[in-house]
Amino acid sequence: MQVKPSTQPVVVSIPVSHYDDTESAKAARKQLKAAIYSVLFEMDVPAVCAINQASLTLYAARRTSGIVVNIGFHATSVVPILRGKVMREVGVKVVGQGALKLTGFLKELMQQQNMNYESLFTVRTLKENLCYVAADYEAELSKDTEASFEVSGEGWFTLSKERFQTGEILFQPLMGGIHAMGLHQAVALCMDHCQAAAVMGDDGWFKTVVLAGGTACLPGLPERLEKELRKICPVAISNGIRVIPPPYGIDSAWFGAKLISNVSCCAS
Repeated sequence: MQVKPSTQPVVVSIPVSHYDDTESAKAARKQLKAAIYSVLFEMDVPAVCAINQASLTLYAARRTSGIVVNIGFHATSVVPILRGKVMREVGVKVVGQGALKLTGFLKELMQQQNMNYESLFTVRTLKENLCYVAADYEAELSKDTEASFEVSGEGWFTLSKERFQTGEILFQPLMGGIHAMGLHQAVALCMDHCQAAAVMGDDGWFKTVVLAGGTACLPGLPERLEKELRKICPVAISNGIRVIPPPYGIDSAWFGAKLISNVSCCAS
């Protein structure tokens, strides 16, 4: 980047801690943070600010309060944040599925159709360019959803029902052999805990849900999640629920860091 380290404070994105983390997990996170600080200060960086990715994505959406659903590589975190602070006493929910599970499920579906491909990169490319989340899964099954995409070096691939079946395991995990609650159920549970916390002066902060992560960019996901939440949440919560897609796509956390990088308190 041709930047002189001694002239630039640094904002670092770190993993969010969970309310039920083991002592070893907490120790590992502290060790990671200390190692990052040590390396940066050895480079003569004048100041370092460590912020979790969920908070950065929320800032990118021009908000300081809400629930961030971060669909990571191995797992999905549902993170309640109030006025910039992660509400660990309410609980950070973790769903045992992430981008890798979706890619793996699409791989299985393609194998069932005897599709040949060279690597998992091909499957991931097809997921990112052809897959979407259906507004109504049962209704989508009766539609013609065939579409094709050319993967460089491998030629054209055509998917049909696989396009929306891949993302459906976020809401119906058992379809992919995953024993976990659906994404909408995890978010609804988090909302219920936030309401029970009864924060004085603000009873609707948790009704804004911001999506984060590459898989969260799947078309149709925000609308489907919002629809499912309105279905299962009590009226007191469902009124006013809004699900926002990643504000800057896969770069949302980076843009969040960019927005706060000039805040003086960040560089202390």
